[in-house]
Amino acid sequence: MTYMEPSREIPVIAQVDVLVLGSGPAGMGASIWAARSGADVMLVEQSGDVGGISTVGLMSHWTGRTVGGFYEEILERSADIPEASEDYGFNGSPRQLINPERLKTVYLEMLKEAGVRLRLYTFASDVIMEENRIKGVILESKSGREAVMAKVVIDCTGDGDIAARAGAEYVKGRESDGAMQPASIMFKVGGVDYSRAIFPGGFEQKVQVPAGEIQALGRENLPSPAGHVLLYRSTLPGVVTCNMTNCIGIDGTDADDLAKATFLCREQMEPIIKFLRAYAPGYENCYLLSSASLIGVRETRHFAGVETITEQDIQEARIFEDWVVTKAHFNFDVHNMTGNGLDATGSQETFKQVKGYTIPYGCLVPKTIDGLLLAGRNISGTHMAHANYRVMPICANMGQAAGIAAALAAKDGILPRDVNVKRIQEILRQNGVEP
Repeated sequence: MTYMEPSREIPVIAQVDVLVLGSGPAGMGASIWAARSGADVMLVEQSGDVGGISTVGLMSHWTGRTVGGFYEEILERSADIPEASEDYGFNGSPRQLINPERLKTVYLEMLKEAGVRLRLYTFASDVIMEENRIKGVILESKSGREAVMAKVVIDCTGDGDIAARAGAEYVKGRESDGAMQPASIMFKVGGVDYSRAIFPGGFEQKVQVPAGEIQALGRENLPSPAGHVLLYRSTLPGVVTCNMTNCIGIDGTDADDLAKATFLCREQMEPIIKFLRAYAPGYENCYLLSSASLIGVRETRHFAGVETITEQDIQEARIFEDWVVTKAHFNFDVHNMTGNGLDATGSQETFKQVKGYTIPYGCLVPKTIDGLLLAGRNISGTHMAHANYRVMPICANMGQAAGIAAALAAKDGILPRDVNVKRIQEILRQNGVEP
């Protein structure tokens, strides 16, 4: 059955140089740096807070890294360093721990300083096209159905919802079978005795506790597909962030699947807390303190770009001539798509490339759609490469590059694909980004 919607006039509420969709780290970088580069910018976010997974998703820390650029600025302004020793934080860096409430405010301050127009509680639902060029976006909110026209649109929605509606080519998940990484809901527990607590930070990090090895105990005692134990310090005394819920076999672009994943992950929280009380030293009196209101979807669409970054490019620490993100470093963090823990294709402790790699501008430019840029986990890359570049520090610097490129395109009245990359690189170099 279908319903034929009557035609109607939609008010155009703004005409901007750059329209950014999604306010995660990529969207923050894109909107702030487009505005700093002289563009009139609007940022649209469907939730009531900015920051995406870094705030609403209750992410524990900035995992992975880059050197210089917007990510470093975020750390400088938002780090909430506790009075503790150097080894207190994540990988020996308390600066990488996230206080999501502080980060929300810092983000808003940065947007205000840059002069970005912000629309919260607003969903980007459709596109306005002229042949293969995006000219604007349809918005839905309590204010009704509205349109914003833009010279350049940057899709930072993670799933690439607007890029898909514009007709940009993509594949979902792994090239061989379409399988996608599982989803999780982060949550925090209070009442932890830090003097005795354990903090296993990776799937392969094995910690001996009185009852045995903690990862093995998790696999034996937690409800499948949960089973791994990942516990991270926070900036608050006695509070630990848990990355232990797990839902496999779902499509993060499907609303029914998202509801299914939310139910499953929330059902796992009570058994996880009981497990921690029973087996994890220091957690005997822990209790649920808060949980994310945004589910963590790791992988959906990979768009076809002018260029595509591959696993081999990362392994070789390749420096592309048209680099716009540099010194990116993480590992092949492929969560098990049939259970818990690390997938057989993943590589954490065995990942040995320490130099960092670059991401070329062509990965941010869709192959066939004009007036559009991508930033975040939806850029043009293979499934395995995505497992490395999808993390927030790298996405933040992708956004920075996309914002600069969009501002240059809007100012010169050209398409994003025609921007001289040397001009983007010159601005990035002036702000501490070097290959």
